[in-house]
Amino acid sequence: MLPLDGVRVVELGQALAGPMAGEILAHLGADVVKVERPEGDDARRWGPPFWQGTAPGFLAVNANKRAITLDLKDAAARAWLVDYLQDVDVVVQNLRPGVVEELGLDAATLGARYPRLVYCSVWAFGRTGPLGRHPGYEPMLQAFSGLMAMNGDADGPPTRIGTSILDYGTGMWAALGVLAALWQRERTGRGATVDASLLETGLGWLKGHFAAYGASGEVPERHRTGSRRLVPFESFETRTGPLLVGAGNDRLFVKLAEALGRPEWGRDPRFATNAARVAHRGELLAAIEAITRERPLDEWVARLEAAGVPCAPIHSLPDALATAQARATGMMAPVPGQDLALMALPLSFDGARPPIRRAPPRLGEHDGEIKR
Repeated sequence: MLPLDGVRVVELGQALAGPMAGEILAHLGADVVKVERPEGDDARRWGPPFWQGTAPGFLAVNANKRAITLDLKDAAARAWLVDYLQDVDVVVQNLRPGVVEELGLDAATLGARYPRLVYCSVWAFGRTGPLGRHPGYEPMLQAFSGLMAMNGDADGPPTRIGTSILDYGTGMWAALGVLAALWQRERTGRGATVDASLLETGLGWLKGHFAAYGASGEVPERHRTGSRRLVPFESFETRTGPLLVGAGNDRLFVKLAEALGRPEWGRDPRFATNAARVAHRGELLAAIEAITRERPLDEWVARLEAAGVPCAPIHSLPDALATAQARATGMMAPVPGQDLALMALPLSFDGARPPIRRAPPRLGEHDGEIKR
């Protein structure tokens, strides 16, 4: 039995953020019915590559769901959906701002008819404010929130983070809000309206940067692989590839200095405290990299791990999946009935990870069993 067994969800989701929220709930055991336009979610066509005609971006956020097609511009289709919602616990929607109001499928209208309904909206810029009705895609919100300005090489241009961190993160916050609203409903008997947005997620991911800015009045600088506040906390080149080193306190720096063959650094007033190391960053980092370049990556990993210094090679995607640790997590889960594996939910319950029970649905795959 999964935690959300018996919970029924309708997802009016498209692209990534709304479907991500729906997939989290589906992985947790909810019966999630994805409602798509007759031509389907745009994300189905975001390729190449394609897997059996469907783009990987769609596959990545739509496992464990059932799917139907409805033309919501048709009054009869909308009436059918509203009736269907009488036995539904949650609606998740991220349609273009204003559309659900035009269709009479907004939180206020449905909540008045079904007071126990939990209604979750995923926005680009947020529910309120002058841009509240603006649509937006991930790169726009990485730029707008300041996230892009904090990513990239210190001397280079702002850089987009190389995954849809705002779509996936907003889906996660939305699902968390739904779970809290369901728990509240158990106590009050009433549903709730939940709102999340890509902008709020982007601002939230920068909470440490904004705290530093508020404390000092100085805008944090971009840093290639590590932190401007902790030194050394970044990557260094070795003879055979880059190594990320995280000496996050003075005790670890002493261990690092010993592993590098420079035990005197731990007593050097330029380097003995983190504040001193920040002040002498350039000098220290150059000295460390001159040493790490002398030996191959594997040798440094073994040496630093033996010394108790946190470190990690910077893996490619295939290398990351091939590690014994990644395989041991079981995050790549088989899809029933297909020669395909997808990322599972990054949560376990009593030591067991919720499985992928259903393949991402074909367009309208469950029209017959649900609409009848």
